[in-house]
Amino acid sequence: MTPSPSMKALLGAGAALVVLAGAGGYGLARLTAKPPMPATSADSRKVLYWYDPMVPAQHFDKPGKSPFMDMPLTPKYAGEAETSGPAAGVRIDPSAAQNLGFRLATVEEGALSSGLTATGIVDFNQRDVAVVQARSGGFVQRVYGRAPGDVIAAGAPLADLLVPEWGGAQAEYLAVRRTGDAALSAAARQRLRLLGMPDGVVAGLDRDGRPRTTITITAPLGGVVSKLDVRAGMTVGAGQTLAEINGLSRVWVTAAVPEAQAGQLRPGQGVGVTLAAYPG
Repeated sequence: MTPSPSMKALLGAGAALVVLAGAGGYGLARLTAKPPMPATSADSRKVLYWYDPMVPAQHFDKPGKSPFMDMPLTPKYAGEAETSGPAAGVRIDPSAAQNLGFRLATVEEGALSSGLTATGIVDFNQRDVAVVQARSGGFVQRVYGRAPGDVIAAGAPLADLLVPEWGGAQAEYLAVRRTGDAALSAAARQRLRLLGMPDGVVAGLDRDGRPRTTITITAPLGGVVSKLDVRAGMTVGAGQTLAEINGLSRVWVTAAVPEAQAGQLRPGQGVGVTLAAYPG
């Protein structure tokens, strides 16, 4: 079937109308389109360049991986402080600062005070020790119930010692003294001292002329009996140690300071001592 001339004219007009509409729509779209925007990040801030935080002086014009470190490049946004140069610094997000609760303070030059805490024990003063020895050999006749750890006063008796050798020497001295020979008397007196006889025993012999063969061993100072090696009936020799006494007029505090902290100590430094048994 062949279309009539009037049908052909109608179809041609419709095609022309479609072309005109398409051209008009394209022109309208070109007129209303917005110009292209520069590269921006997800938060709409303008990206100036990309950089590696480890090498902030090197700038890149597009994102990617750092050629220096195997990590993505970081965008540098407009309005941020420079990461290098005179304006370099640390920037902390305000919300993070609030969560951390940190405070700002002005830096001042000075010396930091330091302290050292160490455990220790109260010990005897090793410069205040008395050793009690037998001056002459003899026999222990009596002890006075002392024991290590006892606190005694100066002059407290420890044991009675019988020295038979003193009896003959004292009788000889008394016989020489009766002769009236001063030189022989002085020599006999010196022999008594060499036998270990104290001056008090010699003075008593001169005073009443009665021989004394028993001597009471006493504590030369007050303190704590740290050692006691004397028992009733035992035989002792000249120079044998009978007891040791530690004085209490001054004691030591021995602190266990770690070697790594020992360099902080200096002679003459002040220290404070606190006792768990006696707070305050």
